[in-house]
Amino acid sequence: MKKILSWVFLLIPFVTFAQEDAWVFFTDKQNVAESIANPISILTQEAIDRKAMHGVAIDERDVPVNETYITAIKEQAGITVLAKSKWMNCVHVRGSEEAIQALEDLQMEGEFFVSGIEFADDSLTRSSEGFGFIKDDPVAQQRIEYTYGATENQVTMLNADFLHQQDFTGDGIIVAVLDSGFPGIDTNAGFARTRDNGRLLDGYDFVDRVDDEFAFANSSHGTRTASNIVGFIQDQFVGTAPDAFLYCFRTEDVNSENPVEESYWVEAAERADSLGVDVINTSLGYRTYDNPAYSHTYEDMDGQTTFISRGSNLAFEKGMLLVTSAGNSGTGMISAPADAPGVLTVGAVDSNGNYVNFSSIGPSSDGRIKPDVMAKGQSSAVIRPNGTIDTSNGTSFSSPIMAGAVASFWQAYPELTNAEVMQIVRESAHLFNNPTAQMGYGIPNFEDAFNSVLSVEESAFAKAYTLSPNPANSIVQIQFPEGASQATVFVYDILGKEVFQKDITATDNALTIDRLTSGVYIVQIQEEGFSTTQKLIKN
Repeated sequence: MKKILSWVFLLIPFVTFAQEDAWVFFTDKQNVAESIANPISILTQEAIDRKAMHGVAIDERDVPVNETYITAIKEQAGITVLAKSKWMNCVHVRGSEEAIQALEDLQMEGEFFVSGIEFADDSLTRSSEGFGFIKDDPVAQQRIEYTYGATENQVTMLNADFLHQQDFTGDGIIVAVLDSGFPGIDTNAGFARTRDNGRLLDGYDFVDRVDDEFAFANSSHGTRTASNIVGFIQDQFVGTAPDAFLYCFRTEDVNSENPVEESYWVEAAERADSLGVDVINTSLGYRTYDNPAYSHTYEDMDGQTTFISRGSNLAFEKGMLLVTSAGNSGTGMISAPADAPGVLTVGAVDSNGNYVNFSSIGPSSDGRIKPDVMAKGQSSAVIRPNGTIDTSNGTSFSSPIMAGAVASFWQAYPELTNAEVMQIVRESAHLFNNPTAQMGYGIPNFEDAFNSVLSVEESAFAKAYTLSPNPANSIVQIQFPEGASQATVFVYDILGKEVFQKDITATDNALTIDRLTSGVYIVQIQEEGFSTTQKLIKN
């Protein structure tokens, strides 16, 4: 099975498997307390802000892997280090079984620093106890009109055009696409809107280890999937989030099928988190490898077993929203990371909203509803590397169509957590009360999703609380909505530490902030049955 989830078929060359792949987990990290106390040393300000906005703690998993340990591994004869993961505190290595097993005996200053080894070939793994991984489940604005051209059906099927009409087009939302190749994104006219507005950010090629994610030209899969999100050609093509910021990370090696690609993916997700990414799109799936001993079974599709699914759940814990293709196995089951609880898994329908027979079905092996939702995946409009508009088939394209819609929706309600967004999207889908193995909860309606949040807010208040002025120097006034008379205000710094709290009323509504240092703060306003969170900038 090809992991790029579109109609691509390659001849698999004859290979031998003299060497093994494995993950080597470490016992500890360096400077953990210091790094957490000074998070700007390990994360960008955008990442810190996103975590604070959604109440995501900065913890030991955000601290980089001990480079001294990595160097020691690299120095061992017959061992090649291919990737690393700070979330799971490990490296992906390749070598003989004997050489890899010997890594358990490595010491530094008289202390063992390898806590365990997990082989891609499960039969070689001694025990999973002590490994470093965690296996847990884990208002209307100016009306805009677009002529969608080739993308009209795939956008309007989700009612994502309603979001665009309210001027929610993904602006301010950072999307990372993890895929196999992105030729043309840096040059062709279909991505000029993204480039010209400074929204094409500096990605990376994790396969070739080069800082030119557009150089690899042997696959255009990433170009086409990214076009479903940010592509724009006036009156001919509009992605579902044409104003989102974009990172392109190459994690898929089209020349082989090897579990190191799961490690590349986790490494890219970790970088995405550190850069403040909000939404990750993954049009990839992993079940079958060149070495059959590495392949995953359906029993492994429990959302907790494979390396990439464990990484996906950690990414979800970090506050990002992950959108992933269900797969193109038809009546065959979903692949990883589509099985992960922390992933919004997307299957494919045709232009009439009917199930397409190549779309992988659920449930996960532990009985959860998968796929979660559906979007157009048959004859989906895409932009090719040369800038021309074409169509492609596969859940590879239903996923980014959904990811862009999610990004535009999240722009409308940035205070929502990733879990809240996922659940609201599921609940808006047409089969939510009667999900099926083929369609999951069905096709979401983003107008209904938008209005469901708005109606909850309006049921408590005629209008939202506002902070004025913002930015502010010394005094901030909390403007009450109609019908509200008292509330409690909590002010947090960017690390999530409470600075102060105050009970306020409609007449005694001033906050004195002159003693606060300059920067970004989170203001949470609570009244019985309602809570809202807003950013405050102190000059």
